[in-house]
Amino acid sequence: MSTEGALSRSRLLPSLLGILLLLMGLVLLAGGVKLSTLGGSLYYLLAGIGLALTGVLLIMARRAALGLYALVLFASTVWALWEVGLDWWQLVPRLAMLFVLGIVMLLPWFRRPLLTGDASATGTRALGAAVVIAGVAALASQFTNPGEIKGQLDRDSVPGMTNTAPAMPDGDWNSYGRSAHGDRYSPLAQITPENVSKLVPAWTYRTGDLPGPNDPGETTAENTPLKANGMLYVCTPHSQVIALEPETGKEIWRFDPKLSTQKAQNFKGWAHMTCRGVTYHDDAAYASAEQSPTGTASTTPASSVCPRRIFLPTADTRLIALNADTGKMCEDFGDKGQVDLTANIGGFTAGGYYSTSPPAVTQNLVVIGGHVTDNVSTDEPSGVIRAYDVHTGQLVWNWDSGNPDDTTPIAEGKTYTRNSPNMWSMFSVDEKLGMLYLPMGNQTPDQFGGFRTPESEKYAAGLTALDIATGKVRWYFQFTHHDLWDMDVGGQPTLMDLKTADGVKPAVLASTKQGSIYVLDRSNGQPIVPIKEIPVPQGAVEGDHTSPTQPMSDLNFVPPVLKESDMWGVTPFDQMLCRIDFKSLRYDGMFTPPSLQGSIVYPGNFGVFDWGGISVDPVRQLAFVNPSYMAFKSKLVPAAEVAGGPGRKSETEGVQPNKGAPYGVILEALLSPMGLPCQAPAWGYVAAVDLTTNKTLWKHKNGTVRDSSPVPIPLSMGVPSLGGPFTTASGLAFLSGTLDQYLRAYDVKNGKQLWEGRLPAGAQTTPMTYTGKDGKQYVLVVAGGHGSLGTKQGDYVIAYKLPD
Repeated sequence: MSTEGALSRSRLLPSLLGILLLLMGLVLLAGGVKLSTLGGSLYYLLAGIGLALTGVLLIMARRAALGLYALVLFASTVWALWEVGLDWWQLVPRLAMLFVLGIVMLLPWFRRPLLTGDASATGTRALGAAVVIAGVAALASQFTNPGEIKGQLDRDSVPGMTNTAPAMPDGDWNSYGRSAHGDRYSPLAQITPENVSKLVPAWTYRTGDLPGPNDPGETTAENTPLKANGMLYVCTPHSQVIALEPETGKEIWRFDPKLSTQKAQNFKGWAHMTCRGVTYHDDAAYASAEQSPTGTASTTPASSVCPRRIFLPTADTRLIALNADTGKMCEDFGDKGQVDLTANIGGFTAGGYYSTSPPAVTQNLVVIGGHVTDNVSTDEPSGVIRAYDVHTGQLVWNWDSGNPDDTTPIAEGKTYTRNSPNMWSMFSVDEKLGMLYLPMGNQTPDQFGGFRTPESEKYAAGLTALDIATGKVRWYFQFTHHDLWDMDVGGQPTLMDLKTADGVKPAVLASTKQGSIYVLDRSNGQPIVPIKEIPVPQGAVEGDHTSPTQPMSDLNFVPPVLKESDMWGVTPFDQMLCRIDFKSLRYDGMFTPPSLQGSIVYPGNFGVFDWGGISVDPVRQLAFVNPSYMAFKSKLVPAAEVAGGPGRKSETEGVQPNKGAPYGVILEALLSPMGLPCQAPAWGYVAAVDLTTNKTLWKHKNGTVRDSSPVPIPLSMGVPSLGGPFTTASGLAFLSGTLDQYLRAYDVKNGKQLWEGRLPAGAQTTPMTYTGKDGKQYVLVVAGGHGSLGTKQGDYVIAYKLPD
């Protein structure tokens, strides 16, 4: 009896393992049947059978379990290498669990009870060999980096090329993109690739503006502060402006606009609560021809009330002018310091119309656009662009893409064209050429265009250049025809002089969600880098249509077309579910039309490049970029069924009603049940482009999953980033927008990460740099988190410098 009892106890562990494998096998078998009926891989069905039979054999204490599991593991290894090669992160869900279970089965406590009597050790040897083969494959994958490009820039300058952005003190940052050209390039060189690793925190300031229970889910800190007039100017999500001492972070003044809820109970139902930046205007900058960006001296007298102004767009749809010295409202502007941007707009839901981005300023004008909430209805406010006198606030001209030829200030009582395409991002300005550059969105709703007019189609999802003096269109170029994928041009256009085979040309670079970087002559809109019209998938829903082709730049970071084998997960189970999701949706490549079945949108609506834009080094003729890759899925819902679906919670959660259209839409990221992207990593990179050849010099995955995975392990998988980089004359680039809480510095020549600073919250914004009165160079970042991305929220402004 004692011998039988001991034998029974010794078989307990193999039996438990057998039950586990049986359950695993049955799950894979069930999912495998579903996947195979969708035309997907047969692997999961076959692997499920193999695991289930292995489990039964273990429960029965049959030594054949070892040999059968060896076959499952070996076949899985061969299949995995055939599908994805030596790609470590792709091998993990395919082999990691099976590899570990194979080692467990080789342990004496599991193996010996199966080898009673004169049993052959063939199964043990076979399993040992299968484990070794899988282990060797995993080890070999550590020496590969799929998707990465190694390279080295071999120059510090291109002969004859200089920084031609509007002049300002080297240590200032007086526009959102440092200059009105949106280049995000600083001539500072005190912090270098050789000493950047020594950066330390200089000071931290807390704004006190934190998300509350009555704020929208997308309450975000996307601000890039300005440094001008001897001060730093910060704006917070609730449109507060704070002036700080650059050397210490000490508060100088604070302005609170006391936001109105626009007759709503609170802010909770608003689409956004954010302030990307404010705008600085100094009359003295135009006092002489030498100083003036236009090359001519101003004929307009400087304001005695506010010679230096901060322009603030508020979340309750106002444009406020502040004295940059004191923070007091400029009484000579508009109505005692403010202009009501709801004028002539018509009705809208609370929070449904305002400028999330800073206005542009020129010698005599302040120019502003506006964000319009996506996918609520077909009767939304106009996307009008309005130019006001920089001193008086009087409307000088208005450009409405729904009525583009008439820029005369609208008459009292009239309303701008409803639902015309808007511009919610940042302008760029070339005052010498006399042009404003507008990155345009499309007409809502995003996923159905059956009601769009020729006027609304003409200027949507592209770049439009307006005459500064009149608001008339000088030229335009469309980047997405009949946009059904929310491919707004989010990034600020980047202006620079570009050296080409035909000589130096005034260029504008437009980074886009679809991954193309369009390079145009900014004087006339003609392509400098070739743009090809490529055939795209067809088959829109009834009442809509698709464009047969879409424009793609030769300079692009467009990802390859997704395949079923690109679906990913931490385990075979969530990977299988992602494969089922992939095969259940319509996907014919980029620009697959929205459908009732549900379609994959890749790149997704966060885009390869969004509002963070890119940075260029005009001296080295180099662009530093941070492409991201996240797939989304959209599913059209017949209007009659919208009311019965999950209510709209944000622009990417719940059913977007699209009132007035025949379809609502469900739009969400393509995620696994564990909340991770369904497509395989890497999801985010940093890269550099040699603008003399338009070739990618280097490309490296960027960021870790430390702050976005269930287990806070800093695995360098390459994560998405939201926010832009900046570069410096010393050959550095800085970026903070990744989902992990870091500010990082890179060598622009090869992409090597040289330093990282841990942040107390997410920093989905663009950092900046400046010098203080102490002669020190500082690097500054706002770390306040992003509601939509789920990064940790806060209210931090942090400056770094080299040790004294």
